[in-house]
Amino acid sequence: MKWTPEQRITLHGFNNLTKTLSFNMYDICFTKTSEERRAYLEYIDEQYNADRLTNILNHVSEIIGAHVLNVAKQDYEPQGASVTMLVSEGPVETASTESFEESPGPLPDNVVMHLDKSHITVHTYPEYHPDEGISTFRADIDVSTCGEISPLKALNYLIRSFDTDIMTMDYRVRGFTRDISGHKHFIDHEISSIQNYIPDEIKSLYDMIDVNVYQENIFHTKCKLREFDLNNYLFGYTKDKLSREEQEDITKSLKWEMDEIFYGKNITYM
Repeated sequence: MKWTPEQRITLHGFNNLTKTLSFNMYDICFTKTSEERRAYLEYIDEQYNADRLTNILNHVSEIIGAHVLNVAKQDYEPQGASVTMLVSEGPVETASTESFEESPGPLPDNVVMHLDKSHITVHTYPEYHPDEGISTFRADIDVSTCGEISPLKALNYLIRSFDTDIMTMDYRVRGFTRDISGHKHFIDHEISSIQNYIPDEIKSLYDMIDVNVYQENIFHTKCKLREFDLNNYLFGYTKDKLSREEQEDITKSLKWEMDEIFYGKNITYM
């Protein structure tokens, strides 16, 4: 069901379809001591404070063609931040039709504003293992729109805006819209997988799993980095400061943590 602007179905009133993209990312780090853990959490809080998250969401709103009506943001104690934006869609005739197409969207340094719509939220969750040296940062971003503009256009930008070890993405289309004959349309674009909207150079970096319910217009994709370099997971030092045994133990702990998050369950390895 793919239409050019000229072939676009004439609707009876407003396009009532609700399209929601949920983007969830994890950054994993090994923090050997409580001091390292505190330093890591402080670093994360600074890197992803409410002001920077607001800037990211502003770019998202520009990419999908949305006009920001209101912003609520908050940094929390001891850590974490949230930002919520209420956005609206402007007249369709004022916007480029390209902004309505479901596509990966532009890169972070290539953002153009087109038009307006609904809400965008982000919440961050820094946390750590109570006994072992694993610290985790999670960010949840939801982009929900009504009508023709597509949250999928923000996907490329979001992936490149965070240092992600694991990503989970959900895309849902809800409701229906009617054409002028009264016929219902429960989706207004073709989609078989969220992977269709992730650039090949990004997909090559990750192992990916899909769980899709096509008849319900529900699409789920999760990704885990393929390459593992221990130096990328140590905070404040490199692996040459560790013994071979320490490197092996830390690598095992980190990969175990990543597998459990990726598969969404506790795993017991023999």
